[in-house]
Amino acid sequence: MRNQQASTHPRIAFITGASRGLGKAIAEELSKDHHIIVGGSSDTAAEVAQQLPSAEPFIADLADLDAVREQVDAMGLEQVDVLVHAAGVTAHKATTETTADEWQRAFDVNFFAVAELTRLLLPALQATRGTLVAMNSGAGNHSGAGYGPYATTKHALKAYTDALRDEQRDAIRVTSIHPGKADSDMQREIQAQRGNEYDADEFIKPGSIAQAVRVAVDLGDDSVIEELVIRPANGK
Repeated sequence: MRNQQASTHPRIAFITGASRGLGKAIAEELSKDHHIIVGGSSDTAAEVAQQLPSAEPFIADLADLDAVREQVDAMGLEQVDVLVHAAGVTAHKATTETTADEWQRAFDVNFFAVAELTRLLLPALQATRGTLVAMNSGAGNHSGAGYGPYATTKHALKAYTDALRDEQRDAIRVTSIHPGKADSDMQREIQAQRGNEYDADEFIKPGSIAQAVRVAVDLGDDSVIEELVIRPANGK
């Protein structure tokens, strides 16, 4: 259920992966003038929603598309101004060492959930001529040893958003954001897997990426940021 202040924020932003990391930073930034639908797979989403001026949780395992459809249908959203796909899982192994189940999980969250949730919410986005933001990755433009499965899902996401943008040019705006290494739980997991010490100062701050999303959302109706690449200032 929405917080009581919902009426003061008539615009709605639906953000997956909003219970932590980059998604949470984006939710906090857009909550200044949007009612936030906080997507997450646990009760943490409800806790984050309570911290925002106007928000409600959307709790579902994005790999379970039946549950996603059920939750979306129950919400009955007729209008959505912003849809941010910020949820994601790591898949940093050699391609030949990645099992079928690991490939499936990575694609379920990083790609199939994006496509299905977009399909379900497209009429609500079209109703406002809204903005869809796909949080991709530097791995969406290149790949390499050790993170091929993750990069494969992000390449698929880029192809999808490129096609969606052309299909929906007169209906919604589609922005693909490709951050480099960002300070996040995912990055901590990656560096731990590689046996590296973690120094948050080496990575992009989540708030900086949230500011980029803000620019894409607030851009005038006459234009669209199609693709934005963000890299750490240190070049790493």
